Amino acid sequence: MNIYRMLWKRIGGRPWTYIIRDFWQRYEGLCIIALVAAGVVLGQWYFERLLGLMGAFALGYLAGHLFWGTEYTPGQQGKD
Repeated sequence: MNIYRMLWKRIGGRPWTYIIRDFWQRYEGLCIIALVAAGVVLGQWYFERLLGLMGAFALGYLAGHLFWGTEYTPGQQGKD
């Protein structure tokens, strides 16, 4: 049996991604405030390391969009 499935059946009763999505929809403002506060705290304590992590994430995000998403077609043209 899938370990994740076994866990969410016992803790929450449904996939945690759905639970988090519902929480975000109900308490969007609170979530945004919490994320900004966490960013401020991390920025104060780990500014240099945080910048490096954000840069690495940005490069990974860019690489993901450049290389994964649609099937590769040699010489593919853009849509007009």
